Amino acid sequence: MTPSFPSPLLPLLALVGTLIAPALHAQSPTLTTEVVARGLQNPWGLAFIGEGRMLVTERPGRMRVVEANGRVGEPLAGVPRVDAVGQGGLLDVVADRDFSRNRTVHFCYAEPGAAGSGNSTALASARLSTDSKSLEDVKVVFSQQPKFSSRLHFGCRIVQTDDGHLFLGLGDRFQRMADAQTLDNHHGKVVRIRPDGSAPPDNPYVGRAGALPEIWSLGHRNVQAATLAPDGRLWTIEHGPQGGDEINITAAGKNYGWPVITYGENYGGGQIGDGITSKAGLEQPLHYWKPSIAPSGMAFIKGDRYGKDWRDSLLVGSLKFRYLARLVLDGERVVREEKLLPELGQRVRDVREGPDGFIYLLTDDRDGQLQRLRPGA
Repeated sequence: MTPSFPSPLLPLLALVGTLIAPALHAQSPTLTTEVVARGLQNPWGLAFIGEGRMLVTERPGRMRVVEANGRVGEPLAGVPRVDAVGQGGLLDVVADRDFSRNRTVHFCYAEPGAAGSGNSTALASARLSTDSKSLEDVKVVFSQQPKFSSRLHFGCRIVQTDDGHLFLGLGDRFQRMADAQTLDNHHGKVVRIRPDGSAPPDNPYVGRAGALPEIWSLGHRNVQAATLAPDGRLWTIEHGPQGGDEINITAAGKNYGWPVITYGENYGGGQIGDGITSKAGLEQPLHYWKPSIAPSGMAFIKGDRYGKDWRDSLLVGSLKFRYLARLVLDGERVVREEKLLPELGQRVRDVREGPDGFIYLLTDDRDGQLQRLRPGA
């Protein structure tokens, strides 16, 4: 039945519709992709280190400095040995919030164990040498436990908060998905640590018997994007199985459900577990994709380079469909998804807003690129 309104309300309703529509349906500016650097082998993570320079990781195990003019430097010395198998290798990197003072960078990678002990995701910190040719004083501050022989689901996205704490999104290692629901391991978790690797005393499971103190949240599958929202809260994205890629606002002590609830299904078809999408005590995603787009990289737009309508919207890369998505938000609700750069034809691995206000993309290929998005034809 169509609701009826008193005639005096009709002009007001029309005005409200006029005000809301532009916010939800305004078109994005024409975008031009500019190749800043090319010849990068499966680049994965991007960090800005000042004066227009950037650090880029390559999954086979190399980290390079890209100069402001686009020149790609030689691989940095001092990078630890990585297990570059399957989805593993050298993955995310961030510059410390005080990089201009301490030249510290934080990076994560697939860490090989002793012979026969498998691998896991590790987080290390190091100082970039003054000549920008090597990593010095490299310290592994966190190693996911237990190690397990797998080529899959390393997670490995890093976020640093204003107080210096580090969030690290981890994968469930695929075969160990049930571990995501228990607190005696780091599989399928988001962890929160101090820069020295210790657990902050206000972490939600500190002091609980049988729980690892680094754990911030649980029930994750494979975290592939993480960022802080304008209000300071942690947002993460994780891959689902054949559907059910999720965006979550990832809060202390919350359980995000994997593999008990999911909007995905087994590869080849068939339900996972009881085949349910909700259960008391388990968090619902803020947004999910079905079918999967294999999201990777995420950034909130804080500046006005692309017009005021883009401010506070969310950009997400797609590996599977090779485009950039812009999500228009109304608070914590996604009201519209706009597919940008449909002609890109490259897997988008990372998305960052630079200090200059431009959007930067890494494309995941053996001949991968660092691209800058410019508004205008």
